[in-house]
Amino acid sequence: MLRVACVGAGYFSQFHFEGWQRIADTKLVGVTNRDRAKAEATGLPVFDTLEAMLTEARPDILDVIVSPQGHADAIRLAINHPLKAIICQKPFCTSLQEAEEMTALAEDADIPLIIHENFRFQPWFRAIRQHISDGAIGRPLQATFRLRPGDGQGPDAYLERQPYFQQMERFLIHETGVHYIDTFRFLFGDPLAVYSDLRRVNPAIAGEDAGYVLFDHADGVRVVFDGNRNLDHAAENTRCTMGEGLFEGTDGTLTLLGDGSVWLRKFGEIDATRILPPDNSPNFGGDCTHNLQAHVVNALTQGEGFENTAREYLTVVAIEAAIYKSSQEQSKVEL
Repeated sequence: MLRVACVGAGYFSQFHFEGWQRIADTKLVGVTNRDRAKAEATGLPVFDTLEAMLTEARPDILDVIVSPQGHADAIRLAINHPLKAIICQKPFCTSLQEAEEMTALAEDADIPLIIHENFRFQPWFRAIRQHISDGAIGRPLQATFRLRPGDGQGPDAYLERQPYFQQMERFLIHETGVHYIDTFRFLFGDPLAVYSDLRRVNPAIAGEDAGYVLFDHADGVRVVFDGNRNLDHAAENTRCTMGEGLFEGTDGTLTLLGDGSVWLRKFGEIDATRILPPDNSPNFGGDCTHNLQAHVVNALTQGEGFENTAREYLTVVAIEAAIYKSSQEQSKVEL
């Protein structure tokens, strides 16, 4: 039985708590949060400080569910305790330099540091990768993902769920686009270059909320991320997939719809075959939070390799920085 403690009890933490409770090999043993009332609302044992929780609850896994400004302090404190793993939410730290420092500290302490980058664990992206690997669309040439959550309009945008979104000076890419940087790496490997054009549509927020990013991958694969949080797509729950995607190759096209279903249309044909049914999970993003947690537990208990180690994730942080540089300089940035 792996003992799990969590630092952070904000909006998204609910998905973490619920996910851990469904894993038979884990037990939640504590939570700490700046706002004690939020921690108490979880029904878990509450600790006033992270140090007290690490010392008294003796967790095997620390789940860091706070904003980037709190990552470094939590990791610095955690590595002084006999943990089997630390999981840290994205975006990882406040800068590439800080992320590199925290990665090195965890490695020196011989504690696996895993970034909670969960979109690659969404069932539709797992299915798309498997079918691409199996040759279902032949040689991949292009992919497009249109981010359309429809939650960014007006002066009250994001206030009900995650109000700090309004103050983020870097928003679309830093907060949301990083999911797709990692997902495209998961599907096609590391990009070789990026070009981006970012803008702010809603004047009520500080950062960018729309833009295009072009990724050049190996073997001639090109990926377009077309994001706009002010627009929606055809889905009962626009936060299920957050948008729609096309993954095109010489022998066919895989289409991701807003209900989580994936369809394969062979080249030259009109009709498509459904290869993944719509997502009926009541949990966020096809239950991707739980899927990542289960992956970490399996890695610890079954000896499987970790995905999204901090060392690997530094590539995502570097690509993000290149995207902002490209938009600022209005030029393609080689990686």
